Amino acid sequence: MGAREEILGRIRQAVRGAPEVEIPRAYRTAPQVDDLVGLFAERVRDYRAVVRVLPAAEVPAVIEELVRGRRMVIPDGLPAEWSGGAEPAGKSLAELDEADGVVTGCAVAIAETGTIVLDTGPGQGTRAQTLVPDYHLCVVRQDQIVAGVPEAVARLDPSRPLTWISGPSATSDIELNRVEGVHGPRTLEVIVST
Repeated sequence: MGAREEILGRIRQAVRGAPEVEIPRAYRTAPQVDDLVGLFAERVRDYRAVVRVLPAAEVPAVIEELVRGRRMVIPDGLPAEWSGGAEPAGKSLAELDEADGVVTGCAVAIAETGTIVLDTGPGQGTRAQTLVPDYHLCVVRQDQIVAGVPEAVARLDPSRPLTWISGPSATSDIELNRVEGVHGPRTLEVIVST
């Protein structure tokens, strides 16, 4: 018997005969948010990311302007109008390392935390495609924004690889000096398509 089994056996023995207790599940699952887009944009900006809230018709032209002259990774399944005219690229690590940035969509976005969640679905790319380039441009449709984390989790498939993004990659050293771009893109730009 290993240590784990021994500990679990002791716990089972200690609670043997104890009455069943109903655990209250009255925690908040859907916070009341009047303006999901506004709160999401505010929280994303708090993380030092650039946010643009645009009508859907304006999104392609803004993406084209933002990616012009850059070597961009365009993941499989990204809507053509979001590619900015760039050619799909970024399959090998060498290509990713040479890329200036990546353009993706997302699976869901959380207003309360300013978090974007990618699940490697169409247009979202692989983890490497979204973490290696130094610039990440993510397009979030208004209908993908939910108020809180429980609502986001309910929309996600737990068997898929999930990447939760709250702002540009950042870390601090022992003296609390903030360093960006260590574990992912140094710059995160989000377009909310309304």
